[in-house]
Amino acid sequence: MARTAKKTKAVTITSAEVAADENVLSIGEAKADAAAALPAPESIAAETATTTGSGVEMLIPLDRLKRSPRNARKTPHSNETIETYAASIAAKGILQNLVVEPEHDADGQATGFYFVTIGEGRRLAQVLRAKRKEIDPTEPIRCVIDTANDPFEISLDENVTRSDLLPADQFEAFRELAEQRGWGAEEIAARFGVSAHVVKQRLRLGAVSPKLIQVYRDGGLTLEQLMAFAVTDDHGRQEQVYDGLGYNREAYIIRRELTRFHVPANDRKAIFVGAEAYIDAGGTILRDLFTEDRGGYFEEAALLDQLVLEKLQRTASEIQETEGWRWVETFIDYPHAHGLRRVYPQPVELSEGDLAARNAAQEEFDALTAEWESRDEDLPPDVDQRFAELEAEIERLDGLRHAYDPEEIAIAGAFVSLAYDGTARIERGFIRPEDEKPKPGEDGTEGGETVIDGVRVNADGEVIEDAEGQGYGESCDSGGQAQEEEEGDARQPVSDLLTRDLTAHRTLGLRLALGEQPEIALIAVTHALAAQTFYRGGEAHVLEIRPASAYLASHADGIEDTAPAKLLSDRHAGWAGDMPQNIAELWGFIASLDQVSLMALFAHCASLTVNVVKQPWENKPQAQTTGNRLATALALDMRQHWTPTVRSYLGRVTKAHILAAVREAVGDEAAERIASMKKLQMAEAAEQLLAGTEWLPPLLRSERPALLASEGADADASGSTAIGEADPRQAEGSDEDPDHEHAEDGRDQPVFSEAAE
Repeated sequence: MARTAKKTKAVTITSAEVAADENVLSIGEAKADAAAALPAPESIAAETATTTGSGVEMLIPLDRLKRSPRNARKTPHSNETIETYAASIAAKGILQNLVVEPEHDADGQATGFYFVTIGEGRRLAQVLRAKRKEIDPTEPIRCVIDTANDPFEISLDENVTRSDLLPADQFEAFRELAEQRGWGAEEIAARFGVSAHVVKQRLRLGAVSPKLIQVYRDGGLTLEQLMAFAVTDDHGRQEQVYDGLGYNREAYIIRRELTRFHVPANDRKAIFVGAEAYIDAGGTILRDLFTEDRGGYFEEAALLDQLVLEKLQRTASEIQETEGWRWVETFIDYPHAHGLRRVYPQPVELSEGDLAARNAAQEEFDALTAEWESRDEDLPPDVDQRFAELEAEIERLDGLRHAYDPEEIAIAGAFVSLAYDGTARIERGFIRPEDEKPKPGEDGTEGGETVIDGVRVNADGEVIEDAEGQGYGESCDSGGQAQEEEEGDARQPVSDLLTRDLTAHRTLGLRLALGEQPEIALIAVTHALAAQTFYRGGEAHVLEIRPASAYLASHADGIEDTAPAKLLSDRHAGWAGDMPQNIAELWGFIASLDQVSLMALFAHCASLTVNVVKQPWENKPQAQTTGNRLATALALDMRQHWTPTVRSYLGRVTKAHILAAVREAVGDEAAERIASMKKLQMAEAAEQLLAGTEWLPPLLRSERPALLASEGADADASGSTAIGEADPRQAEGSDEDPDHEHAEDGRDQPVFSEAAE
């Protein structure tokens, strides 16, 4: 069937066109013939039953066509559909004629307009093109005037008795256009009225292994599963994953298997290197056109690791050159188990020039603050920029107040690794055992002396004998009898046995006195904790308190690189910088602290010993209960330190857990919206829904402290009984208190172990 030329201006048909198709009439002839031949409207139904044929084909101006009231399609065409038709017609013209019937007035006279029985979408597309000035409103449209069939029936037939092109055929057809005709996604999109992204999706599906395409045609794969295979164009890998699939063939599992050896673009390694540098080095990025892939997948993981190490090494070389460390090593992951002694920067006095610059910057900052804080207006850009410059300068100069000892820099080194956020992490001040320098007097010897296997040796390697040449203490003769000394030396220490006896009595006296002076006890306990926390191998404490700090990285991968871990590390480094270098001066340092600082140091040292990690083989309900009570006393709010994401929680629990979280935090309606999704899609959708809700899983919730509970009685009455909406029974783990037994008089009595008694 002939098609309408895209830019035809004339309404009549030329003699050449008439010769080519005798059924095509001029509009004037067609109107006359149709008006004479048409029956009255009331007799159309009876006439349709006997009339055959498809009617007369003719060209009708666009502005003479109307929507038929007897069209079976009651739901209007979407704007997207009309846009698609318009793009297709602009590229190829109208490929299928419209079917119309003449409009008649109340007297049965033809009005010169026609109702579109079949092809309303094409009419609307041409109307859209006319509004855009692409064609004239009088553009001739090739139509078939059908007065023999019932308009409603043929309209219904047009939309029911049809078979769409199989998706697989469409995918391969698009690929054929791209490969054989050289059309890009944009050109194909323009010719078929779809977006370029849709074309790219279909081209990617067309590139799936022919074996899997055939499985899809045979009904062995769903379209969603086929789209998951399209994440890569490696046919061998696609078929390998397909052959290895078990009973569970969900799309997210297929996609996970295909990208198992790739690195997501939002991974810290990819962020650190950057897509541009990775591609320049010959790497390729795999894009999933059917899901939100957050930038795709870096295919060459080994190349990415190499680029990460090279960039870290450049940073390490710069640090070693500018700061003078003995060594600087690079690792992708921070080597937490390095086991090296660490030194920290110590307070130093600013030079006169730096101090003057610091004071000048502070004075200007204070003056600007006083000038603008009373004004009810926004800061001008230049003033805001000046504030930022002054803050940066003050921070830089304050950083000079702490510095590493040059002698320590000469023997110490640093680690450069990759932080959790895709930036370089630099940790300085580590000393290897072979680089340690013994300090005179720390081991009870004179300067230059060392003790080897209990024997004192001088700097020249010669054995140093005691004054009497035979050591000291109680000695025996060859027969085992004690030698009697008529006189002796008062400077000589007493016997070991007597030493133990006397110091035991002193220990008893100290215990009695320390228990009566809490303020000194606090200093002593803080000293014992700090001596073992900040100094390595220094037995300078007399309280037999042994702080232990669990290595959390062995329980939660990546926890040491999180923001809360960075805050704790910074706090520790701050205290370490204030510690005296010589442990012998530690007591005086702690004793000189004001009460607030003393309590802060004590709290920091104690905090490093906290451990509420729950191991599957452990059965310590009392310890877990104590942990819950500690969290309550501290009013711990984990919403400040943890958020539910696919990686942290949602991707590691069942669908039931995900829905329960969404239902609790957002509501039943939101949970129902995602209930039918696959696991991975549900987890990703839940992450978006839970963002900003401050929802926490039960294991991270804390019971509300008693003071806050009494102040927030109204909130408790509405069900908000804990920080993070925790259930007290859930937080405690039991309705009963395992630390107490109930006495006959109804009072709680503490339970002591036999060892405590």
